Amino acid sequence: MAIERTFSILKPDATRRNLTGKINAMIEGAGLRIVAQKRVHMTRAQAETFYAVHKDRPFYGELVDQMSAAPVVVQVLEGDNAIKRYRDVMGATNPEKAEPGTIRKECALNMGENSVHGSDAPETAAIEIAQWFSGNEIVG
Repeated sequence: MAIERTFSILKPDATRRNLTGKINAMIEGAGLRIVAQKRVHMTRAQAETFYAVHKDRPFYGELVDQMSAAPVVVQVLEGDNAIKRYRDVMGATNPEKAEPGTIRKECALNMGENSVHGSDAPETAAIEIAQWFSGNEIVG
């Protein structure tokens, strides 16, 4: 197994409902370490940059509005196969299709307010981590 890092966001719907501790416990229960974490209020410009890959999709404007509406918790997670492991514990994007015990099944309100984001590949993780953390903020 390869130790790797991935990026995570606990979205506004989760922070508004004080689910940070519950979600962190699920992350750690999946064998991942939280090696960096901070609560931020994402600006509209930051949300537009972060989600630029979705710019031409119909949900882009709503996503930007939602992500800049309230604080989020950004994180760097580390562990064996961290990207796949975190995606597994997040569950399906649509919480109705998520497996029991996953973050989205247990915490998400709906497909749009699905509580968490996680990187989908090592290259994406590196870009996303660099957008929110400097090297000295990540303590493994």
